[in-house]
Amino acid sequence: MTRTTLMEWAQRLPWGAIGRWWAAGLLFFFAGLGVLYLFMDVLRMPLLSGTLLAAEVTTIGRYAINDCWVFGHRRPAWVRFWQFHVACASGAAIWFAAANVLPRFGVHYLLASAMGSALSVLFSMETSFMWIWRKHWECPPADEMAETATSLEAAHGG
Repeated sequence: MTRTTLMEWAQRLPWGAIGRWWAAGLLFFFAGLGVLYLFMDVLRMPLLSGTLLAAEVTTIGRYAINDCWVFGHRRPAWVRFWQFHVACASGAAIWFAAANVLPRFGVHYLLASAMGSALSVLFSMETSFMWIWRKHWECPPADEMAETATSLEAAHGG
């Protein structure tokens, strides 16, 4: 990949949406801690139900913020909602696997957890931008396609 091609590719990235995605993620990291505190210390819920409910509450909130603020949809959609849940569950499975498998190969458990978190965030970002909220490419107008085909034929002596 040439430098020009790389720069063109970088210019096409949705930097505004990427920044909002990271801001929403950081916001909900801290909000999740607050929700967990509410369920565990204020409402005195058992650990398992408190953590599961806190995860679900923050997942619903993250979906709403991502759908509306990050990706600009005016109305939520059940399809995106369930895709987001699948992506979140998959990210949790990635973290869990890394946090539990890597220590068996000599990686310190805290480092393994951090590596799992990084992999989970990368997976979440990829599923958000490339699956759940991907932009559908529009076909160029027919006259543009004909012009391109004509110039290709001319270039190759056709």
